[in-house]
Amino acid sequence: MDDMTRLRESVVAWAAGGADAAAAGELTRQLVSTVGLRTAVLVEGISDLAAVERLAVRRGRDLDAEGVCVVPMGGATSIRRYVDLLGPAGLGVRLAGLCDLLELGFFERALARVGLGLDGFFVCDPDLEGEFIRALGVSAVERVIELEGDARAYEIFRQQPAQRERTDQRRLHRFMGTHGGRKEQYGRALVDALDLDRVPQPLDDLLAKL
Repeated sequence: MDDMTRLRESVVAWAAGGADAAAAGELTRQLVSTVGLRTAVLVEGISDLAAVERLAVRRGRDLDAEGVCVVPMGGATSIRRYVDLLGPAGLGVRLAGLCDLLELGFFERALARVGLGLDGFFVCDPDLEGEFIRALGVSAVERVIELEGDARAYEIFRQQPAQRERTDQRRLHRFMGTHGGRKEQYGRALVDALDLDRVPQPLDDLLAKL
């Protein structure tokens, strides 16, 4: 495991609290120095992490070498804890990130508590999967599902009574979110399917800011 991955895991363990939090905090402090951490990118989940890192690779960026660590928080409600630990009142690391539109208030309040605004944070409507579906279009996303070997699973999903009345966009969105492993899988696959001049605006803006 490389040092940046160890740092990511130690930050998550530190933020989670519990019996191992103190040790995780100490390890985080050590690794921040070791990797030369410059920016912590706070995202809600592992699909966001996968997408940010994959787009960076496609753009010829090496986030590790740039001192950038993308941290999946496990949900927007955890943002306050991460800001407290990593921001001005904690380790003093520069913060950036992505958030879902409906969770914007959590981010605004957590950042305002430490005197920060939304500079460096970008809002996905309604979330990153939705941004991908709009950027690529329904047919292209269905092609990605086929290439990922999930065409049969998606067809079965489409025939479920609860899905029949939904739009294609909503069905695709729901399918990619049915379990965590699939969200991470498609976080990478959808980035690979993009033309680099059609990257969803929040993701494009985030990479440009780092």
